[in-house]
Amino acid sequence: MSNQPLLHWQPAKAPERQPLSGQRVRLEPLDPTRHGDDLWQALQGSQADPALWDYMAYGPFGERSAFDAWLSGNAASSNPLFYSVIDPASASAQGLLSFLNIVPAHGSIEIGNICYGRAMQRSAQATEAIYLLAQYAFELGYRRLEWKCNAQNARSTRAAERFGFSYEGLFRQHLVIKDRNRDTAWYALLDNEWPAVQRAFERWLAADNFDATGQQRQTLAALRNS
Repeated sequence: MSNQPLLHWQPAKAPERQPLSGQRVRLEPLDPTRHGDDLWQALQGSQADPALWDYMAYGPFGERSAFDAWLSGNAASSNPLFYSVIDPASASAQGLLSFLNIVPAHGSIEIGNICYGRAMQRSAQATEAIYLLAQYAFELGYRRLEWKCNAQNARSTRAAERFGFSYEGLFRQHLVIKDRNRDTAWYALLDNEWPAVQRAFERWLAADNFDATGQQRQTLAALRNS
């Protein structure tokens, strides 16, 4: 990249606590009172994914009180800024995700803390939730959208690549999480890359990209490369 000065650069705006609506999902600022029961069932209930917490810095939660305290701490934070993922059909919260490492002065922001209930995993709703946050970040003037994960977390690395993030390298012995070493894989999507990625997201999310059984006709990667 060039070291030339950025012409007319203005710091990005901080994301606000506001809902973001799509065709299949709505993101609402995390509210433990309204969303807590749904999230407990989705993330810790009998139908939850037991592998969900394997690479998280927190969880699983054996007691509801500990889970509620975790939700309350997340809701009070502005960086990370947490959203509940709402299924409009049932009006129930099916997961969480956040912006974090928000640095408006440098135009850098990250998507992370992604906790989806089993019903949302590998769904069009899950993809649209990421799209909504990415769209909002670039509308706010960010020039770099980051994605970081444990390098051993195959589900997260596959997701980053599927969504159009570029792999930038490995931070070895970066963190200690739950008494285990974490080598962190870094990915990013830049503002000049977003228009093409955005078009692919929108084409993938379109109703005509799915057959009568809900199966995709074209993959997100294929649409991005077409």
